[in-house]
Amino acid sequence: MINLYPTQIETISIHRVGNKNKSEGIFLSEEPFSLNDETTGLLKEYFFKPFREKEENYYYFSHESDVEFNEVYKIVSDIFDDPGSLHANSTKIATHLFDQSNHPHIKSGEVYVAYLTDLMLDNVKVNAVGIFKSELKHDFLQFQEKGNSLDILVQQGININKLDKGCLIFNSDKEEGYKVLSVDSNRYDTKYWLENFLGVEALSDDNFKTKNYLKFCQNFAKDVVLPAEDKQQEVLFMNRAVNHFAKNDSFEETNFLNEVMENPELIPEFKHYKVEKGPKYSIEDVSTFDIANKAVSDARKKIKNVINLDTNIQIKLDFINPESAQKFVEKGWDEERQMYYYLVYFNKEQKS
Repeated sequence: MINLYPTQIETISIHRVGNKNKSEGIFLSEEPFSLNDETTGLLKEYFFKPFREKEENYYYFSHESDVEFNEVYKIVSDIFDDPGSLHANSTKIATHLFDQSNHPHIKSGEVYVAYLTDLMLDNVKVNAVGIFKSELKHDFLQFQEKGNSLDILVQQGININKLDKGCLIFNSDKEEGYKVLSVDSNRYDTKYWLENFLGVEALSDDNFKTKNYLKFCQNFAKDVVLPAEDKQQEVLFMNRAVNHFAKNDSFEETNFLNEVMENPELIPEFKHYKVEKGPKYSIEDVSTFDIANKAVSDARKKIKNVINLDTNIQIKLDFINPESAQKFVEKGWDEERQMYYYLVYFNKEQKS
């Protein structure tokens, strides 16, 4: 877990990188950018906001031969060894990004390389290198007095509420390829940023395993439980799955299946589905791990617990007490109307 509120931008350099394929060039600043209180505040919000809002999906630098051959890893290591070298090394980072910018879809933009201090990573203070890129330009209006009237000037600039691309490289776990967080608002060129430029792979830690296992369960519920049973059982299965994760510190697949799978006939289906779909979620060989609470909380927010009916009625089931949906909601078939129905039992209506 990260806390970016105490983070300071010690040094920052800004360059512009074009698209090689379109014969656009590269502009390298001769000096670092001189920060003041106003620009520091705006840049901190621009750079850090998406990391506060996004799930913490960690990566690490890699290379088919050895991580020492990863270009960004080498440059960042030099910066951590000598923070005073940030500007010189920022030109290497911008040049490396320019060399990867040869696909027609890649947009030109400004590249910011910053040396950051006082980040909190898992309650430990660390330093980091931030690499950010602004791409999409937006029209905005400026107003100027002209005689007795106001004149409109149309100008272009970046929206500081939406960072296009960025990564935080923490001075942590160097031997494993550092810990890296990345954001990318423009999904059309993700391979260019993560693979071609950064050269990173997803870090398979407990957070990664917890999150991906729950995603896998959600798709199993949709692809197997729903066709085999009904929407109510699909929702209840995910309720039981999330609650199992929430009340346990560690995960063991056999215990999970025995507790969560009310229909034993679906256990072989689950195992077969894992062989078939597990590689997509990188959990094909995963059967035990420590559960990450934050990943469970994030999953609970995203998983739908609503039954939508074609009669424009919704039934919302409680994630915290799934047994209520089991005990007090019954599904049946009305021969006269030739329609399904849900029968809901209750003592009294609660005030909203």
